[in-house]
Amino acid sequence: MLLFLDVDGPLIPFGAADRAYPVYDSGCALPPDAAGHPLLNRVDPALGRRLAALGCELVWATTWMQDANSCLAPWLGLPPLPVVEWPDEDEPPGLLHWKTRPLVAWAAGRPFVWVDDELTEADRAWVAAHHPEPALLHRVDHRYGLTDADFTTLREWLVRGGCGAS
Repeated sequence: MLLFLDVDGPLIPFGAADRAYPVYDSGCALPPDAAGHPLLNRVDPALGRRLAALGCELVWATTWMQDANSCLAPWLGLPPLPVVEWPDEDEPPGLLHWKTRPLVAWAAGRPFVWVDDELTEADRAWVAAHHPEPALLHRVDHRYGLTDADFTTLREWLVRGGCGAS
């Protein structure tokens, strides 16, 4: 099972007017290019262990591209992960997210989970109509990032085998 992972929103919370974000220290030496990401310390390093424990093949689905491997993977204690390379194309028409079609193509018929803060019902409907296997498109509240409730939803869906859910 693939798990496509966005960074800004799910891992790096932002935009909560009423919230002072916690600051974390990963406890590991980071490469010099990590210093260019001032919000990196908002990422809870424990998320890496929690994501790995889901038992999915983790894949970066973010505009961070390879920076996710050079900056975030070490912070999270993860090995380098595959990165979805985004095609250079126009935005899709209507309400469909620009990542939706490329992620379905990347999945190549395999079941998947997509964790992002910009998902809509239009994306869920398109995936249901164009992807033959189970897929969970899970929207994370960008103000708080991945929470215990999000992990509960992901685990429950995975335990059910992803059958009959979207």
